[in-house]
Amino acid sequence: MRRTPKKTRRGFSMVEVLISLAITSTLLTATMSALNASFKGYQVTSEGASTNVVARIVMQRLTAMIRTGDSFGPYPINPITTPEIESTYIEFVSYRDVSTGTERVTRLERRDADEGEDGPYELWYILTTYVNGTFEDEDEAPLLVGLNDVVFTLRYDVGPKLKRATVDLIIQPDDMQDIAVGSTLEAPTIRLVASASPRMND
Repeated sequence: MRRTPKKTRRGFSMVEVLISLAITSTLLTATMSALNASFKGYQVTSEGASTNVVARIVMQRLTAMIRTGDSFGPYPINPITTPEIESTYIEFVSYRDVSTGTERVTRLERRDADEGEDGPYELWYILTTYVNGTFEDEDEAPLLVGLNDVVFTLRYDVGPKLKRATVDLIIQPDDMQDIAVGSTLEAPTIRLVASASPRMND
C-alpha cells in the first residue's frame, strides 16, 4: 500500500494579504463616510430644532408683552404722513402703579455682537424702574444670540396710539455644539414673523 504524501498547510501569500487589506480599508472608508454624514445630519437637525423652539418661545413672550404694554416708542415724526416706522428697538410701559408712583419701562433692542457691526446680532431685554419719575433700577439680559437680523415695524394711529407691532426675526441655528466631522452641511436660517396689537386698542 502506497502512502500519499501529506499536504502541508501554508499561510496566506503576500498578494492575498494585500487584497484583503484593500477590501477592509474600502469597507472602513465607506462606513466612516456614512457615520460622518449621520453625525452631521444629527447636528444640523438638533441645532435647527432647539433654536426653533427657543425662538418661538421668545417670540410668543414678545407678542404677549406688546399686547399688555402702553405708551410705545419710537414714535414717528408725523404719524399722518408716515404712520409706519421700522426700528431696531421697541420700548413701552409694562407696569404702572399710580398709588406708589412706580413705572417700569421695557425696552427690547438689537445689539451688535462682539464680532462686528454686520452681525451676528443679539436681542436684549432691558427693564428700567422709575419711582415718581426718578430712575430707580435697571436690569438687562440677552434673550437671543446669533441673530442675522431683527426688525420692529410699528404702525401708529393718530393719538399717539400704536395699532400694530410686527417683529421680524431671522436667526442662524447654533446649538453651541462643535462637532468637527469634516462636512459643510449647515442648518438653514429660521425666520419668524409675528404681529400683535395692544389690548387697549381692542
